Amino acid sequence: MRPRSLIAHYRARRDDIGDLLTRRPVPSPGVDQLDPFLFLNHHGPQVYPPHNHGLPFGPHPHRGFETVTFILEGNLAHLDTGGHESVIEAGGVQWMTAGSGLIHAEISPDTFKRDGGPLEVLQLWVNLPSRLKMTPPRYTGLQADQLPTVQADAGRADVTVISGTWTDAGTQTDGPIVSLTGVQAMVLTLRPGATLAIPAQAAKQVFLYTVSGAVEIAGATLPEHHLARIGDDGDTLTLQTGAQSARLLLCLADPIGEPVVSHGPFVMNTREEIHQAIRDYQAGLFGNGLDHLG
Repeated sequence: MRPRSLIAHYRARRDDIGDLLTRRPVPSPGVDQLDPFLFLNHHGPQVYPPHNHGLPFGPHPHRGFETVTFILEGNLAHLDTGGHESVIEAGGVQWMTAGSGLIHAEISPDTFKRDGGPLEVLQLWVNLPSRLKMTPPRYTGLQADQLPTVQADAGRADVTVISGTWTDAGTQTDGPIVSLTGVQAMVLTLRPGATLAIPAQAAKQVFLYTVSGAVEIAGATLPEHHLARIGDDGDTLTLQTGAQSARLLLCLADPIGEPVVSHGPFVMNTREEIHQAIRDYQAGLFGNGLDHLG
């Protein structure tokens, strides 16, 4: 096994949305994207008081990519014009393939707005190749107890497998979500003194973000709230913690290598495709039925 190196890291910049504490490591002045990963918002952690307004993400359209939302604390309600609806609690995940287009809303349930409480959410945008841009929309919402969590390094690390496969000591654990493009997605919790070696072929793009704490990668430090750029000089990603714990988002994927043209909630390959997405949305082709949430 040859360890892959940490060649750069980028601090998430603050970009609060109203009273919602928000950090965004990508896109940022240092990194536009890590193909096929386009965007990450880290909301919270924070505590909402009783009788709050909740999250501000009312009905809005998407086309051409996928949103993966990790609810670390609190809860999140999802509704979309494909007829999908769920409330996902802490530790769960929402995976939405916008594909050809739909309108969705991500809002706080009434109970959260009434009672308040802790909230921390990650939302990752994953690009789709041109052959899948117009795939039919779909949605999967899973609670924490539907996601397998595997202990590694003699109990010093937890690996929650969302998509793809985790293999350790000859045992294979498959994530319950089947990614259209083979994305491997995991949430890692490393306790003090942990060492975790993850197979990561050089051809794979690594998306690694420190939600909390810091880790060592091949002798270099990835600090808290930083996104990593990992070298293609090995076949293993080795993470180590010191005296403090760390929580990380880790995704592995094959780069798409196609032009990316984005405009707000649409991500396509050409400017004309963006114009068509706008026309289709304005013509009502993304569905309706969420107007009462506007």
